[in-house]
This record gives sequence, structure tokens and C-alpha cells, in this order.
Amino acid sequence: MKCPFCGHSESKVIDSRISKDGDAIRRRRECLECGRRFTTYEFVEEVLPIVVKKDGRREPFDRMKIRAGIKKACEKRPISTDAIEAVVNNVEQACQEFQDKEVPSSAIGERIMRELQTLDGVAYVRFASVYRQFRDVGDFVEELKDLLRTRKAGKRKKKKEG
Repeated sequence: MKCPFCGHSESKVIDSRISKDGDAIRRRRECLECGRRFTTYEFVEEVLPIVVKKDGRREPFDRMKIRAGIKKACEKRPISTDAIEAVVNNVEQACQEFQDKEVPSSAIGERIMRELQTLDGVAYVRFASVYRQFRDVGDFVEELKDLLRTRKAGKRKKKKEG
């Protein structure tokens, strides 16, 4: 494991613990070169499908790309890191459960939008504006109207259940 501070490739493990959710092992390491400490996480490698992009290119599923897009949409919003990680985990799990060995990027984008819609309306609209590539303000307004209709329908449903 390379040290994130000096790039040296050797470190020693000082402490190992199971993460809070039990899905990973948290390891505290110390670089043998500079002596600084850093944390790594060890996950079980899941077999993820290949992502088929809009232009037909194929590339491996990249959890970091998903996280980066969601983090950008959630920037300056009152959304915890744990909530963002939960969305990333839900999207990754949905991809793992996908029946084919290939998943269209559109299916991933739609799943992210569903997750963000329930998490935060502003983050949802931010992500949708980039993902759906709105051509003009009219497209943006239509997306907002759809979001408001969905929210109102959800509130009515909760009132009937409550």
C-alpha cells in the first residue's frame, strides 16, 4: 500500500477493526519511510458489470465516479457523508444485482436520480441538469414541475397512511 504522503510502498499495520457497517476491515497503517499514519479499508471484491456508455464504449464500473458525481450534486447541502455513502452503496448494489454482465450508463444515472430525489430535491435537480443535459430553461422547469408533482403525491400518500 503506497503512502499517500510520500508515496513509499511499504507500511506496517498498527490496528485492524471491522467497520461500523461490517462490510469492510479498517486498517490503521504507518509508513516505514516518513512515519506518518493513514487509514485504509479492505472490501470484498464484488463482480460488477461493465458499464455501456451512451456512445457504445464499455468501461468497468467505477465506484469513485459515482461518488464524485453524487458529492458534486450534494455540494453545500446539509447532507452527511454517511448519507452520500449510502446512496453510493445502493447504486453499487443495484448494479451487482443487474441480471446482465453489462449495464447501460442510463440505468445507473436513473438509479442515482431516484436515490437523490428522496434524499434532497436540490441535489436531485443539480444531478438531473447535468445527467439529462437540459437544452434550455424550459427543460429545467419541466424537471422541477415533475419533482414537485412527485413530492406532493408522496405527501398525500403519507397523510392517507398516517
